[in-house]
Amino acid sequence: MKILIGKVISTKMPKTATVAVERVVVHPLYRKRFKKIRKYHVHDENSVAKVGDRVKFVASRPYSKLKKWVLIEKSGERQKGAQAAKPSSPARQAGTKPSSEK
Repeated sequence: MKILIGKVISTKMPKTATVAVERVVVHPLYRKRFKKIRKYHVHDENSVAKVGDRVKFVASRPYSKLKKWVLIEKSGERQKGAQAAKPSSPARQAGTKPSSEK
């Protein structure tokens, strides 16, 4: 039984969490590393997972057409700084160029 670890990206469906599992793959010829992300629909009976949480889940009986995984535990809390957007410079917000970009 394989345990997968991923990040919750959506909890809009009842008793279901959409979890993204990220893995790094190396190209066989060029040796470039890149990320592959796969999304899973995970059964969350008590709706304990929130967006941004890291969770562990395993394969189980089919609950629906796409939901064949069950949540076993929350392995970490969500990150508070990850959702904050970067503030842009005041000159860019006003639509004018800063004096250094003439």
